[in-house]
Amino acid sequence: MCALVVTGTGLTGCSSEDPDAGTNGVGKLTAAQIQTKTKQAAEAAKTVRLAGTVVTNGTTYTLDMSLKDDGGTGSVTSKESTFRLLRVGEHLYLKADADFWTHPDGSGGATSTDTDVADKLSGMYVKVPTDDPTYKRFSGFTDKDVLLDGLLTLQGTLSTDGYHEQSGVRTFRITGGDGSGGSLDVSLEGTAYPLLLVRAGNAGTLRLTDWGKDFALTEPTKKETVDYGQQLPSS
Repeated sequence: MCALVVTGTGLTGCSSEDPDAGTNGVGKLTAAQIQTKTKQAAEAAKTVRLAGTVVTNGTTYTLDMSLKDDGGTGSVTSKESTFRLLRVGEHLYLKADADFWTHPDGSGGATSTDTDVADKLSGMYVKVPTDDPTYKRFSGFTDKDVLLDGLLTLQGTLSTDGYHEQSGVRTFRITGGDGSGGSLDVSLEGTAYPLLLVRAGNAGTLRLTDWGKDFALTEPTKKETVDYGQQLPSS
């Protein structure tokens, strides 16, 4: 209901609605305080789902990963290849079709031996040796703490960018470098979780959802698994 405001000069009409009414109070904090608060919330959460794009080393990856403290699972698309990642503890598995294993870098030119290997690996969870370059390259996509720590840090001087909304949830936005260093929408409802990240330098956009929602994370069966036992082909 609109309320009249009495000032020293009399009635001034209807007061504006308080944008912080019914929120967790994040909108009243400084940008630096908001970043600290949302990082603490993300670290304390047991699980999260990340979906969107990440550009790293000139390559664009489309992610849809569910993460928890001891691993993660989901899909990654790079160029024209899509593969699944599953990590349980230190054990990392990669699952893809024969085309991925034949042309993992999209360059083509496979030999008959490569094709034989690809057919063996196609559709199976391939256990990645911890010293394989593939492990070092992709395990970070399944590591909640490492991934969030790298993603949630905006570049440049932090500032606030007002009230917004993401998927029906009220948010408050902070930016780095007046937007050039990325932006982060933080939930104004309940816990101050980060909900939308736009990375600096057009390096991707990610939605963060399902905070604290548990999911099953189990190693594949022996029938579903191939232990290649050595460096993966074309790693």
